[in-house]
Amino acid sequence: MKRIKKYLSISLMVFCIFLVGCKSSAVEKSSDNQNSYSYTGFAMGTTISEQIYGKSDLTKDIFSELQSLEDNLISWRVENSEISNLNKSAGSGKRTKLSSSTENYLKKVLQLSKDSDGALDPTIGEIARLWDIGGDNPRVPEQEEIDELLPYVGYKNLDVNDDGALIPEGFKIDLGAVGKGIGCDISKEILDKNDVDGAVISVGGSILVYGQKPDKSPWKIAITDPRGEDESSILGGLTIDKDCYISTSGDYEKYIMKDGVRYHHILDPSTGYPANSGLISVTIVCDNGLLSDGLSTACFILGLEKSQSLLQKYNAEAVFVDKDKNVYMTDGMKDMFELTNDNYKIVNN
Repeated sequence: MKRIKKYLSISLMVFCIFLVGCKSSAVEKSSDNQNSYSYTGFAMGTTISEQIYGKSDLTKDIFSELQSLEDNLISWRVENSEISNLNKSAGSGKRTKLSSSTENYLKKVLQLSKDSDGALDPTIGEIARLWDIGGDNPRVPEQEEIDELLPYVGYKNLDVNDDGALIPEGFKIDLGAVGKGIGCDISKEILDKNDVDGAVISVGGSILVYGQKPDKSPWKIAITDPRGEDESSILGGLTIDKDCYISTSGDYEKYIMKDGVRYHHILDPSTGYPANSGLISVTIVCDNGLLSDGLSTACFILGLEKSQSLLQKYNAEAVFVDKDKNVYMTDGMKDMFELTNDNYKIVNN
């Protein structure tokens, strides 16, 4: 039990916030008299958890920027956000003007879509709305409904340049697979501009680890048990001693059950159905938030073997868990990850 407890702080903090469902903040002094600022709230459709060590309380600044990111740039749900405006212009033949930030996000997503052979696809929007898993009206669509929308999925139909973005009629952009990672990127930009010694920022399933803890010991980050009874159950933990981004995608996060079948929210763009690669969880560690988030989705869809070349291309590390509770790791992850759950076993690739 001792080796499990040392990873629990962050995962339990996020879990408790989810149960309470409210904002909270605190200021404390660390053991070396350094200020510690914490803040929790709800934005971007998920729980935001911040722990910052430094001279200034930047927690509300970061939270405000995350809200602005959602409301003004990347949400398809928020009226007059840049992505919402792009979706409304579909088929008009006119380019939608974008900020440099949104333009860069889309270009990076398109490159990752190409590199993953379309496993990551930002044009999955209409089919994601059809399933609405995690929304107000989740359901399992009829095959005919999916077949009708599949022609409107294909990242190559999204055209982005310095003059804006253009999509054909019937297409809808959804950046849900990278949005939380983008939130972590924005958080790091704020930390970089200020006098911060260390921080952990959690935006749903994506985490930024920044700087050092007050006692200079490595960060301990828990990975959720994908078949645990609740979000406090953990698979194991990561020991982190450098700035990095960590993202996890799993079939346990958002799903519905029908006739004993689990239908999760990670949709395969090639079929329109929840991905069936044999995996139940993928955790990525790399040096960019958008990429860690997007890679966790792409690798979940691709499966263990097909993910390897993609991970190498982006110099990313990964932990894979399959439906038989086997755990696989890339070479670089073996020094970072410790399996603490006896219900799983590590298998050498």
